Amino acid sequence: MNIKELIKQNFDESIAAKQKAAEFIQPSVEKAINILTTAFKAGNKILICGNGGSAADSQHFAAEFTGRYEMERTPLPAIALTTDTSALTAIGNDYSFDVIFSKQVEALGSSGDILLGISTSGNSSNVIKAIEVAHNKGMKIITLTGKDGGKIAKLLKDTDVNVCVPVNRTARIQEVHLLVLHTICDAVDNILFKGT
Repeated sequence: MNIKELIKQNFDESIAAKQKAAEFIQPSVEKAINILTTAFKAGNKILICGNGGSAADSQHFAAEFTGRYEMERTPLPAIALTTDTSALTAIGNDYSFDVIFSKQVEALGSSGDILLGISTSGNSSNVIKAIEVAHNKGMKIITLTGKDGGKIAKLLKDTDVNVCVPVNRTARIQEVHLLVLHTICDAVDNILFKGT
């Protein structure tokens, strides 16, 4: 396969993944938007976690709320649990990598807050442990997963939501996750600040 064909194949796969996801995940994205806007209206915050590319998405999503997405508005309380290298390395070293997020949820989360856990496989043990702690604290959970949702899909309650991208390739799942996050930002801004 030459480079032109490879480029076209990647774009075609990304478009197909988004088209497939658009029909499949719309109800779960809508539920996630409702959960998040309700929490923000009540003065609660969102804590966000994930590994690798999902860690980058966590930081990106938090920045869209604490700064802005596309419109000038009041900042919204969002914390990426992936950014504090001292906390991550101390917790990882003193306890284990599995609890780098759950320890932070225990410290920073409150009843009514939201945990957004991102895991393309749905099997990230540190995201799973964060979900367990969040449930114990009375927090609602939004997850972004892929494939069949993995172990995370089985942990969630009726009050939670799993936005599961129905494709298998990690890169395509991540691309849809980014679109979902931008869609959530756009909807939250419209609901909270434009009265849509």
